[in-house]
Amino acid sequence: MYPLLCLSYLYVVFVRENAMIEKRRFSRILYQAPATLSQGDKQLSTCIQDLSLHGLLLWSEDEPDLDTHALVDVVFSLPESDVTISLSAKIISIQERIIRMAISHIDIESIAHLRRLVELNVGDDSLLHRDLEHLSDLGLHE
Repeated sequence: MYPLLCLSYLYVVFVRENAMIEKRRFSRILYQAPATLSQGDKQLSTCIQDLSLHGLLLWSEDEPDLDTHALVDVVFSLPESDVTISLSAKIISIQERIIRMAISHIDIESIAHLRRLVELNVGDDSLLHRDLEHLSDLGLHE
């Protein structure tokens, strides 16, 4: 069962970057929805706290028992739709049941849905286009 913190709807709040504090190059949106993490034979029920085109911040009710050096498969559904987003991510850190992840692989259909989700919540086309440019730049350097 998910805690009250994990609501299945969108927050239309955009968290703007502050160059003095944040080094992120992607616009993050507050978004709370249940997500399932899989790594080998391990599965963990989590709740997304925020996301971007590049990464996710998740919360787990249980202490995560994940290998931080192996990729994790993440699956979540958009509320009130049959859309499911699937991706593979690298664990950046785990602290007190908070899991920070960077997306390492996402299929075309899932990235299209993720882009639309971010687009609907950012509210600024120039920020979205900047994020897409940064995303394409990452592919050139990885």
